[in-house]
Amino acid sequence: MTSPRCLVLTMGEPAGIGPDVTLGVWRDRERLQVPAFYCLADPDVLRGRAGDLGLKIPIETVTPAEAEACFGHALPVVPLEARAAAKAGQLNSANGRAVIEAIARGVGHVRDGSALAIVTNPINKRALYDAGFQHPGHTEFLGALAETWGAGPVRPVMMLAAPELRTVPVTIHIALAEVARTLTTALIAETARVVVHDLRRRFAIARPRIAVAALNPHAGEGGAMGNEDNTIVRPAVEALRSQGIDARGPLPADTMFHPAARATFDTALCMYHDQALIPVKTLAFAEAVNLTLGLPFVRSSPDHGTALDIAGTGKADPTSLAAALRLAARLAANEAAA
Repeated sequence: MTSPRCLVLTMGEPAGIGPDVTLGVWRDRERLQVPAFYCLADPDVLRGRAGDLGLKIPIETVTPAEAEACFGHALPVVPLEARAAAKAGQLNSANGRAVIEAIARGVGHVRDGSALAIVTNPINKRALYDAGFQHPGHTEFLGALAETWGAGPVRPVMMLAAPELRTVPVTIHIALAEVARTLTTALIAETARVVVHDLRRRFAIARPRIAVAALNPHAGEGGAMGNEDNTIVRPAVEALRSQGIDARGPLPADTMFHPAARATFDTALCMYHDQALIPVKTLAFAEAVNLTLGLPFVRSSPDHGTALDIAGTGKADPTSLAAALRLAARLAANEAAA
């Protein structure tokens, strides 16, 4: 088989803005410098949304091997077996089968060499749960699919990447009250090792510098504001340093993200969801990309949700999807060259 030249883009939630930004990113492909991709989707959903938006975008059904030749003159779509009956802004759990199929087949296309990497449009977890989806979310499903590759246990790690900053939350979608009970020295160190591995292999950073955020204000102020930074976070940093990893911390999070501080590290390891996401979204809301590290393939996604309230209105911005496509292509190329 010849080397794959295209990315595969999944449909995502068909009632959300996935179809809008897919159409928009192809329409603006030259301005946004978008690499070639094909979409795994129900082509009728895209045609219908193009009509809703008043866009005259040619859509062609193709095989993955035909996608690159098609990309210059039409949006290439590899049809799903499952159909999707989608009306903008209105969830329908019957579409869950098509959403799940797109993700599973997209991973399969990367595995068999049909695609360079997978980029995923946003999904709506509630709609998938109503359809019987058995995973907490996208990341966990991708991890389960990755484990079928036979490379052993997979430890998926979320990274938010923007031109100015990369952050990784150690704990993700849990209540703030649960964070201190969930954090362990082993969890922090294991997450950091996955980050360092992928920074070397995919970002081509030979010696990654990791800034480790404290959990508490002022890094606990010597125990006056909590002792977790001394008993949990600091031992993780020491363990990483003993393994030759350039890690610093625990650092007070309120002084980690100004320009001079950002110049001293390649990724910030944060203790909880908002500690990682707020600075990235503040600096680069439209350009941030959600990456999943620790997988045997490159996966990226725009850093926004399904936005049901603006689906089909023409208000969806394709900038983040374009950034996700560009980054996925760059990381896949770096990995191939490593």
